[in-house]
Amino acid sequence: MSGSDRKWMYNMTDSSNFLSLNYILKVDMFLDFAYSNDKIVETNVRPMGEIVLQIKCPCTICKNNHYKPRDVVKEHLLTKGFIRNYTRWVKHGEIEIPDAGEPSTPMEVDVDVDHDDGMRQMVWENIQAAGFQSNLELNLNEEHVPNARAKRFYDMLENDKEPLYRGCEEWSTLQAATTLLNWKSTCNVPESTFNHILPIFKSMLPVGNKLPSNLYETKAILKELSLPKKRYDACKNHCMLFYKPEDLALTHCRYCNEPRYKFNKVPHLVLTYMPIGERLKRLYMSEKTAKDMMWHSDHNTKEGSMSHPSDGEAWKHFDETHPFFADEIRNVRLGLCTDGFSPNNSNSNPYSLWPVFLTIYNLPPWMCVKDSYIQLSLVIPGRKSPGQNLDVFLQPLIDELKELWDDGIEVYDAYRKQNFTMRAILLWTVSDFPTYAMLSGWSTHGRLACPYCMGDTNAFRLTEGGKPCWFDCH
Repeated sequence: MSGSDRKWMYNMTDSSNFLSLNYILKVDMFLDFAYSNDKIVETNVRPMGEIVLQIKCPCTICKNNHYKPRDVVKEHLLTKGFIRNYTRWVKHGEIEIPDAGEPSTPMEVDVDVDHDDGMRQMVWENIQAAGFQSNLELNLNEEHVPNARAKRFYDMLENDKEPLYRGCEEWSTLQAATTLLNWKSTCNVPESTFNHILPIFKSMLPVGNKLPSNLYETKAILKELSLPKKRYDACKNHCMLFYKPEDLALTHCRYCNEPRYKFNKVPHLVLTYMPIGERLKRLYMSEKTAKDMMWHSDHNTKEGSMSHPSDGEAWKHFDETHPFFADEIRNVRLGLCTDGFSPNNSNSNPYSLWPVFLTIYNLPPWMCVKDSYIQLSLVIPGRKSPGQNLDVFLQPLIDELKELWDDGIEVYDAYRKQNFTMRAILLWTVSDFPTYAMLSGWSTHGRLACPYCMGDTNAFRLTEGGKPCWFDCH
C-alpha cells in the first residue's frame, strides 16, 4: 500500500461532515494489522486480574507515547484522528525503509467491504439518523443534565442574579452577601457587631430590598457555595486521632491512656480537615477552569523538552501502568507538600503548626502553583512537631484518596456539559529532607540516611567525631 493509499487516515469526514464509514472500516483494518504483530503488543494485568492487550495509540493526543487497549485506541482515532505524517506504521509492525518511496507492509490485513455482514453499516446509519456529527469529537458532543449537587449550585447562581432592590443595577443579593462576609473576615468583625450593623444598612435602602438582616441569613444565601470542613480531636501525645466510628466515644487515648479533654469537653488538640473531593468538583463547575483541568493532555511540548510534569517519565510511566486511570484525562493528579512553621513568629514561645497542601498538576504551570488553586487540606495543630506520628494526622486525607482512587465521585464538567466519574491519585510529595523522613518512613539520619543508596551506601563514620559522612557518594 502506497502513501497515497493512506489518504483515508486524514479524511475522517464525508461530504455531509459526518464521520466517514470508509474511515471507520479502515481504522478497524489498522487495528487488525497492529494486533497481528505480537512484537508490538504489550500485555497488561489490571488490578482485578483482567489481562488486556495494548498497543501504542497513534492519535493526535497520545502520539505513540502511551499504550492503550484496542477499544480505547479505536475511540481515540475516531474522535481525535491520526498523528500527522504517520503513513508508514513503523510503531505498529511495518519495516522502516528510509530511502524507499513506497512503504513496506509485509503483514497487511485488508477488509473486504463488499462482504461486510451489514452490522457496521446498520450501526453507522443509526448514528447518522440520530444526528451525531463527528467534528473530531464524536463521543464528546452529548450533553448531560447536571447532577443534583451541581444543579443546586447553578440554580443558586441563577436565582441570586436578582437586584438588591428594584432599580438597582450595581448590586445583586449574591454580590452583597459575599462582600459583607469578605468584610467580616478581612476586618475580623465579631458576629455581634455584624448582626447589629446589618439592620442599620437595611433601613437605609428602599423598602422591599433583599439585604440580609443578620449573619445567619447572609450565610443561608451562600449555602451552596460553602465547602465542608471537619474537625477531629487528637491525643495530646500524637498517638491517635479520634476519627473512626469506634473511637468517637472514647475519653482516653488507646495507647498512652492520656485524657482526650482538658475540661468540660474541651479537647487538648483538634485537627482541621477540609475534604478535597468537593473542592475538586468545584473546579469542574466553571467552564474556564474545567477546560484548564485538561491542559496537561492538550498541550504540545517540543520533543526532549519538559514544560509540565505530564512531560516527565514518571507521569508517562504511571499512565502506562494504570491505563484505566489514564484513559479519562479529567482524572486528577495531585502533589502533597507540608512543613512546620511558627504562627507566633517568636522563638521564645515555640509552636510548630503543620499545614498540608495539595497541588493540582492537571492545571497549566502558571496556574497550579498559584495560591488560589492550591488546596489546604489539613491543619495539624502544635505545639510540637508531629514527628514520625505525622501519618496519624494524615488518616482522613489518605482514606479519602483511597476512595477517590477506588470508586471516584460523580462530577459535572461544565466545559463538556457532561457528568463523569472523577478519580484522583497522589503522585508526588514535595518537602525538605527531615519532612521526607516523616512522610515516607525512611530515616534520614545515620549511615543509611540516603533514600537512593539505602543499604548500598558508601557512607562511613568519622574516626574521631563519630558522625556519618557521605563524602563523594554521588
